[in-house]
Amino acid sequence: MTAPEVRRGPSIEAPAHLPLIASSAAPAAPGAAGTPFASRMAASGEQSSRVLRPRSKVLPEHARSHNRALVLQTLYRTGLLSRADVARATGLTRVTVSDLVAELIAEGIVVERGPSEDVRPGKPATMLDIDRTAFHIVGLDLSQHAEFWGAVLDLDGRIISRAQVPLASSTGEDAVAKVVALVETLLGQTSTPVLGIGVGSPGVVDLAGVVLSAPNLGWAGLELQALLHDRFRLPVIVGNDANAAVLAEHSFGDADSDLMLVKIGHGVGAGLLVSGTPLFGSRFAAGEIGHVVVGTDGGAACVCGKSGCLETWLSTPNLESALAAAELASTGAEDAGIRRDAVLREAGQRLGIALAPIVGALNLSEIVLSGPVALLDGTLSESTIETLRRRTMAEFHGDLTLRMTSQGDDIVLRGAAVLVLSARLGVS
Repeated sequence: MTAPEVRRGPSIEAPAHLPLIASSAAPAAPGAAGTPFASRMAASGEQSSRVLRPRSKVLPEHARSHNRALVLQTLYRTGLLSRADVARATGLTRVTVSDLVAELIAEGIVVERGPSEDVRPGKPATMLDIDRTAFHIVGLDLSQHAEFWGAVLDLDGRIISRAQVPLASSTGEDAVAKVVALVETLLGQTSTPVLGIGVGSPGVVDLAGVVLSAPNLGWAGLELQALLHDRFRLPVIVGNDANAAVLAEHSFGDADSDLMLVKIGHGVGAGLLVSGTPLFGSRFAAGEIGHVVVGTDGGAACVCGKSGCLETWLSTPNLESALAAAELASTGAEDAGIRRDAVLREAGQRLGIALAPIVGALNLSEIVLSGPVALLDGTLSESTIETLRRRTMAEFHGDLTLRMTSQGDDIVLRGAAVLVLSARLGVS
């Protein structure tokens, strides 16, 4: 099958010390100066976890790419600023800002929006903003049980169009073929230059976009990021679905910078931010809490071979099965409600038991749940926060909050867009 013709954005220098995940970037346009950042990454094998958002000036050897990202981040979060405003907000000189802005305007990333409306003596300043419709992003959510989801998004994470492909129990190469088909469909839905492709995948994913293990899809050591880049010749960033989700909540949901998002569906996983920085772990499995045994009272057998794993209590299929069994055993409507609440309270307690050591170790201030609202909101979440308060120190965690996500079912799709924004522009 021939890939659709795709309008690519200009060769953009990614901030060399900022991306969350090393991207597989498209080659530089003919005549472009220098070596694309992702090519340098691939050549050097460099991988590290890095800050999500630039916050200050840095050493001279990284100054230009850092300062460029600092200007973009300031405009992205604030919008409609003059060059002088940007200089004041970033601490950069006006000369440096003017030079960077000229470069960004030439690349079509920043636009001038006209004169300031401030009534001041002299010539009014020209206002700047990110051109939020100049590029599109293709985002994929591979964490759904029955189908893969995809969307075309703008630079603000707004969804322009959608597509799905049924999974139909596909695994291995068949599942990869469905990912490729989904990307082809989405690329055919936009004529706007594509900044990149972001993918939220289940399982353990390293910083080079290799899916180290995704048992439900039959993937082990799958170089998904490189595969999609080679197929479509676009920058590609692949990350774990829960890690993508926590980025969406942080970027588009105004969440705290010390945050854990627990994503509950066919499996259970968490994404973690500490001081705004994602945690990946030494083997890229930070947040893989689904197969942590909670409690010492046994519990149901898990597919992993252990008993009492968090997934046996909390995954959507297991929770729905427990609720169905409770209803079947009930003697009437009132008894059914009591039994249902008991199942949800128990699940919430087990979740609280699993999360309390993480909250204590990382001094987190906020926990967000993502998953079926009908199951998670209410009794289960109330039981979870009650358990957390019993198992952590009020002196340090008395203000801990737990809530449902503000991003709904699109959280991974929007998080996939953040992966691209961060790796390509240094913004989120």
